[in-house]
Amino acid sequence: MKIGELSKKMGVSIRSLRYYEQKNLIRPSRLENGYREFEKSDIEKVKAVQLFLKIGMNTDEIYHVLSCDDFHLTENNGCAHIAVELYSKRLTNVRQQINYLQKIEHQLENLVDYWDKEKEKARK
Repeated sequence: MKIGELSKKMGVSIRSLRYYEQKNLIRPSRLENGYREFEKSDIEKVKAVQLFLKIGMNTDEIYHVLSCDDFHLTENNGCAHIAVELYSKRLTNVRQQINYLQKIEHQLENLVDYWDKEKEKARK
């Protein structure tokens, strides 16, 4: 399939697909006329890239995961160590963000309570 077809099918811009190619996250073959030709396996890679970007990984981190023997993470290919390290870092980061957001939530709850009480005082 051509880049426009993949873009429509995946809901990903052509510009993003070209960027993924530039970062070696996907590797379409080229036709004689220079057009990119994507395989069905590229659909899975684009899905994976989108997921990894959503969880906050950058393209360099994604490259290391995608370059691991077509996602078969085993002790033999050395990818398990890379995957565990990347995901652990990401998990730690997410937990820190959750903690930070919980603190903000608590502060906002206090502000709402305070201003609700002030509003009630003003009515009396």
